[in-house]
Amino acid sequence: MKSFASDNYAGVLPEVMEALQLANNEHARSYGADDVTARTRKLFCDVFGADVDVYFVFNGTGANVLSISSATQSYNSILCADISHIYNDESAAPETFTGCRFFPLASNENGKLTPEVIQQRLIRKGDIHYAQTKLLSLTQSTEYGTVYTPDEIKALTALAHTNDLFVHVDGSRFFNATASLGCGLKDVVTDTGVDILSLGGTKAGMMFGEAVVVFNPELKKHIAYKHKQSMQLASKTRFIAAQFEAMLQGEAWRKHALHANAMAQYLSASLAAFPQVRVTKPVQANAVFTELPREWNKPLQDAYPFYIWKDATNESRLMCSFDTTKEDIDGFIAMMKQL
Repeated sequence: MKSFASDNYAGVLPEVMEALQLANNEHARSYGADDVTARTRKLFCDVFGADVDVYFVFNGTGANVLSISSATQSYNSILCADISHIYNDESAAPETFTGCRFFPLASNENGKLTPEVIQQRLIRKGDIHYAQTKLLSLTQSTEYGTVYTPDEIKALTALAHTNDLFVHVDGSRFFNATASLGCGLKDVVTDTGVDILSLGGTKAGMMFGEAVVVFNPELKKHIAYKHKQSMQLASKTRFIAAQFEAMLQGEAWRKHALHANAMAQYLSASLAAFPQVRVTKPVQANAVFTELPREWNKPLQDAYPFYIWKDATNESRLMCSFDTTKEDIDGFIAMMKQL
């Protein structure tokens, strides 16, 4: 089965599978004290061009919980997009584990937050009756598959820092976003002033695992304890680290992300042949949002699973992965022609 439901449906990259096998050859120290993890942490510093701390975690929700908890107290609040994953799709885990209040801000038509919308919520500083705002969370790429430019992120981080807020980036598809921008990883976070990043690996082709990358020295003080407390410290850390080492070496991530992005462009162009189909968002990373005739849903989903994003307008989300091929898309389009 091939699907357009999620890049989580895809398998594992060959170079990642090889890295897992190599990490499995011998015994190694546990809890991140092994040589593979040490090498990979240095590699993170090299590719991000900074003295970053890296914490490997099991999943994206864990990465977000660890990132947010390292920057907040339970009396704080977090600003995020109204369509963000941390607000809609993590079963209240961030609120439960951090004790913070989440304020969803209206995203624009492309799923992004703007300085104007954020500024309106920067209120009641010092008021003990109000959850004190301490963190701004951005999603890159956004839930609509659009991408913040480095200049846009710089503007948002400048506003946040001026108001004593940390900036977190939920980067479950960060590799796709960076490939779309045609720049380096450091250009999107290190050089824009981001304080902490949840870096996705699973959607990019790893078997499991994500990373929390800490740029701000202030957030490095207690995060190691939070790592253990949040139940995200793997005893066999090397198996997550080895996968990231394979992704980062020679920018393997870029090759696969560019392919997934190119498949999204091909899918979008193929959909243009249907007058009854409308692509609703700019296609910038590896997602295509489109409105299909409602009666097409079941037969298409039976053959090529995908999610309905907005039931009211029958807007669907079609995700491309590192292993999506033109033949997969051609088969989907052929079925649409029959319908």
